[in-house]
Formats: sequence, structure tokens, C-alpha cells
Amino acid sequence: MSEIQEKGGGERKKGKQKKFSIRVDFTPMVDMNMLLITFFMLCTSMSKPQTMEISMPRKDLLNEEEQNKVKASKAMTILLGKEGRVYYYMGEPDYENPDMVKETDFSPNGLRAILLGRNQVVMQKVRELKQKKANLEITNEEYLKETSEVRKDKDSPVVLIKATDFSNYKNLIDVLDEMQICNIGRYAIMDITPGDLRLLQDKTHDGYADDLKEVIEYREAKQ
Repeated sequence: MSEIQEKGGGERKKGKQKKFSIRVDFTPMVDMNMLLITFFMLCTSMSKPQTMEISMPRKDLLNEEEQNKVKASKAMTILLGKEGRVYYYMGEPDYENPDMVKETDFSPNGLRAILLGRNQVVMQKVRELKQKKANLEITNEEYLKETSEVRKDKDSPVVLIKATDFSNYKNLIDVLDEMQICNIGRYAIMDITPGDLRLLQDKTHDGYADDLKEVIEYREAKQ
């Protein structure tokens, strides 16, 4: 640190005042700067871009032939619209009946409640497996395996997810999260059809309907 050095040797001359020279030692400051540089370099290297893995459904679990065989009582189609709007209809689509399309949201009493209501059988089986696991009747590996099989049971609902050009990835991720929360094992992401777009167009009465009309005309022109 600061040092005060005395000039003039060891002898003290009478009548003369001592002279001192002040020198500041910056060595500790250099050490501190090096520590700060090293710290920030390490923080920068450890701060990597954060990504989220999305568990996408396997396409081979629901091919076109199986889609055509899906019972109307088990099928549910979710349509993702503009500004976070969520629509759905049950069974096979009736493109002449726009009233079959209902609007919901991502609240616990919205889409989740609908999915849980249609998946009660699977949810009950999953609860039973959880109880067995808690009682140590089955191992965690057995629980995961049996849960996976239960979720893909032939009597479980089939959910088709279709996004419009005006939806966003956040809504799609939210729907996929609901599939996991509600133990929906059979679901697929599909391209929306002009018929589905017409159902939405008839369901909306604002500028969104005009946007859908443009998309319908564009897709029909490409076909």
C-alpha cells in the first residue's frame, strides 16, 4: 500500500525539516483487476443460451389410416387461432355446422378441464399406479413403463392439434404441456385444412375473419 520514505539518511540535521516522499503501491489493484477479469470470463463461459426441449409426438403412432378409423366419440380437434385464442370440436368435423366449434382458453377451467373430462379412465388408472408406487408395490421404472402403456390405451382419447398461420409457438407449447399434464398419450400435430379455417371464419366476427379468408383463398389457389 502507501509507503512513506524518509530522505536524507539516518542523521538528523538541526534546524532542517524532514522531507517525505509519498509513493502509492498499485500492486494490490492489479491483483484485484485480474481477479475481476477472471471472474467475468468464467461467468461468460458458463452462461450458455437456454433452450427448451419439446417432446413431440411420434408420427408413426397416428398415421393417416388410423386417423380415419378414430371413433367420433374419442376424437378431439384443437384449433389454435390468433392472439392466443383456442377453439375445439369433438368427433368428425361438419364443415356445414360452425356451431360445433367451441372457444376456450388455457385456464385450469378451460382446455385442461375439457381434456381431463375426456380422459377420466386413464387418469384413474394413473392415480392407482401412483398409489402402488407410494406403497412401494412397484418400482419407479415399473411405474413409468405402466403409465406409458396406460396413456396409449385404445380407449383413450385422440387429440389432433392444428395451428393457423396466426398462432404462435407459445400456444403450441402450452397445448403440448396440457397433453402431459392430462396424460394424453395419443395426440398429433397436423396441418390445418381449409375446412377447419372456414369453421373458424364463421365463428369469428371481427377482422380475424377477413384474415382467415385471405389464408383460405391462398391455400386453395396452391392446390
